[in-house]
Amino acid sequence: MYAVIETGGKQYRVEVGTELKVELLEVSPGDAIKLDRVLLVADGDTAAIGRPLVENASVAAEVLRQARGEKLINFKYGPKTRRRVKKGHRQELTVLRINDIVFGGRSAAKDAAKAAEDKMTERQRLEDAARRQAEVDAALAAKLKPAAPKAAEAGEPASKDKATRPGRAKAAAKSDTAAKSGTASTPKAAPAKAAKPTPKAAPAKAAKPAPAKAAKPAATTSAKPTKPAASKAKAPAGDDATTDKPRRPRATKKDE
Repeated sequence: MYAVIETGGKQYRVEVGTELKVELLEVSPGDAIKLDRVLLVADGDTAAIGRPLVENASVAAEVLRQARGEKLINFKYGPKTRRRVKKGHRQELTVLRINDIVFGGRSAAKDAAKAAEDKMTERQRLEDAARRQAEVDAALAAKLKPAAPKAAEAGEPASKDKATRPGRAKAAAKSDTAAKSGTASTPKAAPAKAAKPTPKAAPAKAAKPAPAKAAKPAATTSAKPTKPAASKAKAPAGDDATTDKPRRPRATKKDE
């Protein structure tokens, strides 16, 4: 069942358990209120439409809290007039939770509770059927379990080694026949191995003195004979001294 209600100049579609935000109401959190302006009530294929309101219909709600909506910007612009107006607004709201819808003496909350109870009993019925089926399966599994071996019935524990390892089964059979004949032979103890003599420690060898190496004679650096510097012969100062450069003739008074 659902209904269409009107509050704060707006219409809302509500059901039992719906939470909605409406325009600010003068109530306190935790209060129970009744909304009488019901425009439509529908249940399945039937519906009642009000003209303008549905008679004998009401919606019960509980106040959860007071809240505020999102911020809205109001901006006015005047072209060619240098007019700019910017305002912000947050609407005050009231949060409600719908508890019941009543129409013609019928309550949607009671119908929902009865349906939940019927659903719970059906669930319990299914749980009981599953438990009985589990008991039957356990009994059938016990009947189909393989029979215990004869040794277990006689009170003798069954040896897993005999069943799993044929070599050990033959050894066990031989020991049983030897015990019946009375000639059970005790296993011979293995002879103890003679301990090997520990090898004697070799005498320590005397360390030979290392021969002293003959010191090499220090290399004497012989002074190389210095070559005598070639003495440059100075040309004698005089007219007779011969030089490589030709002399310039002296000018005389006669020539002038």
